[in-house]
Amino acid sequence: MPCANARHILVDTEEECQQLKKQIEEGADFGEVAKLNSACPSRMRGGDLGTFAQGQMVPEFDQVVFSGELNKVLGPVQTQFGYHLIEITKRW
Repeated sequence: MPCANARHILVDTEEECQQLKKQIEEGADFGEVAKLNSACPSRMRGGDLGTFAQGQMVPEFDQVVFSGELNKVLGPVQTQFGYHLIEITKRW
């Protein structure tokens, strides 16, 4: 079964997600932005979700993680939890 490592930032609005993505693309550190802004407990680890298998996350999140480009900030991705920015750091 395919597995991946990823980190993410979870916020309430698409607008906030876009603003944070712009900050990261302009040079802000993903981990620091996650610590300061993410609503997910993973913010304490800079948004790091660790290793997970395909099918463990909600479908919208899973699809991006297992098809998106590595080491690029992807999103906003809307799920039942809010809006995510996702960075896939490894996939196998």
